[in-house]
Amino acid sequence: MLSEPRSGQLAAWGNALLAGLVSPDDAVLAIVGDDAVHRVEGLPGESGPVGLTLALGRLRALGVTGLRVALPAPGHPLGLSGPPAFNARALEAEEAVVCHGSALGLVPEVYEAGPDGDVHVEVVWHCLAVREAPPADVPSLGEAERELAEALRDATEVLSRLDVAGSGPVAEAAVDAYRARADRGREVLAPGYPPRAVRVLELAQRVGLLISVAYENGHGGAVSASEMAARAEALRPVERTARRAQVAAYNAFVEERERGVR
Repeated sequence: MLSEPRSGQLAAWGNALLAGLVSPDDAVLAIVGDDAVHRVEGLPGESGPVGLTLALGRLRALGVTGLRVALPAPGHPLGLSGPPAFNARALEAEEAVVCHGSALGLVPEVYEAGPDGDVHVEVVWHCLAVREAPPADVPSLGEAERELAEALRDATEVLSRLDVAGSGPVAEAAVDAYRARADRGREVLAPGYPPRAVRVLELAQRVGLLISVAYENGHGGAVSASEMAARAEALRPVERTARRAQVAAYNAFVEERERGVR
């Protein structure tokens, strides 16, 4: 959870593009990031894969007015609305984008290509039919912010007691890396998102950092089976809360438009 999901970048910058707040070139550059190329296959009206610029234009022509994120996990179809075929593919990828205004969704498939020492990442977004229904288990921004604060406090207490919360060189390096990224002025969300969405996403990413550090630090002080089980039990609801908050933040653009805020 330390890095932004590709679906989040596609939804955020796709929303900014659909709203006329950024140029197609800037949107695609932000979405692709460090990857080599992104393509979209299965778009209605297209016989083969197309580039992101054409794909986003085609989605607009098909009636898409906004993009939502789904971050499902086993037993938790967060942000999904069906049908089963789309949900299964999204669950396998652990993320997806659901279109608002047209019954379509996009699921990424990531490939590594190139010789040893020069490997690059290519992404194919599979466009599939979705069910037009409310997304599963997505909180409001206010709910997400409150849940995150409570989850972070509770998890920190448990993990500190088990001596796995954030000590040692690995944890210190992870925290330093996160702070360095933030200090570089990284744009957390695309233009047009409300400040509260930015705050919620930043907090969700910090919670994700805590989870990653706890897992990457090995067992820490949790040497017994019961202590290891307690740590896993503490992290599970926190990770779920952080994913819910991420989805709420990325989806805030569409939610505000639906309420007539923008």
